[in-house]
Amino acid sequence: MKQLFIVLGGICMLILLVPTLLVLPFQGESGMPKTNQNTVQKEEKKTATLKESPVSIPVYRTADRQVEDIPLEEYVIGVVASEMPADFDMEALKAQSLAARTYIVRQMVSDQAVQPPKGSLVDDTQMFQVYKSKSELQQIWKKDYDWKIKKVTEAVASTQGKILTYDQKPIDASFFSTSNGYTENAEAYWTSDIPYLKSVKSSWDRKSPKFLNHKTFTASEFEQKLSVTLPNSNGIGEITERTPGKRVATAVINGKKLEGRDIREKLGLNSADFDWKRKGDQIVVTTRGYGHGVGMSQYGAHYMAKEGKKAEDIVKYYYKGTAISNADQFLNKYMAKK
Repeated sequence: MKQLFIVLGGICMLILLVPTLLVLPFQGESGMPKTNQNTVQKEEKKTATLKESPVSIPVYRTADRQVEDIPLEEYVIGVVASEMPADFDMEALKAQSLAARTYIVRQMVSDQAVQPPKGSLVDDTQMFQVYKSKSELQQIWKKDYDWKIKKVTEAVASTQGKILTYDQKPIDASFFSTSNGYTENAEAYWTSDIPYLKSVKSSWDRKSPKFLNHKTFTASEFEQKLSVTLPNSNGIGEITERTPGKRVATAVINGKKLEGRDIREKLGLNSADFDWKRKGDQIVVTTRGYGHGVGMSQYGAHYMAKEGKKAEDIVKYYYKGTAISNADQFLNKYMAKK
């Protein structure tokens, strides 16, 4: 009888242990069933999916001289792909997506300072934002097209429907390639004082391949381009004032006062932060940075992202006091006007 109880007890213990023995081989180190871990991993690998936009942008295609209606988010993809290198960090591409979408939404609902060709909202040049279609990008990127367009599309999809606002209005989301170490106050380059476009330090830009540039002119070229007469065979002129962003505000050449922006544009310089030296008949102009310097630095955004900053951190650093908002109310307003 005693042996019977021992046998029955052993059978009961075996019944209790079997479920545990069956589960253990399917558990990972965390104790979570492997099937669940696989589900978590799949969820982590999910990428944002672009939703079809009901709003289209009439874009004047300069090559064809025709207006083409392009779905909003497809337009943003074409702008981001054209304005920022696709091999930039994903968070920088997301920041560029927010800026590009904000720019076009602002065009939809604001009075335009620059008028596009009749029947369009913008053209496809840097006068507004550079835009290229997927077929054009395929010709440019060739064998790299698939991974580049996938990456840009994911950046746009992850920010879909979002724009940057200040005082509940879309901002002028100005951007440029590389700063001289500082961005610029809007009023120092343009005429308007814009509260969210203020000079901020951007030391990351020193890593940019476009940070430093040298350009050489003959003395006669220099005089002709700037409509000046050099004072003597050794001199050039004096830089008399700099902006809050450390760029040249004014310079005087043989008694003639010139604006730094005008010098940059007439000489075709990369930046308005420059110095010059004369060696006989040669004048060497050294610039720091690339672009007007107002708003978001693209290389700054890239290296901020490399340090772990998110797109929201980037845009809020370069566009002071702004918020990330839904674009729906502005898109509805635009559609109502049509």
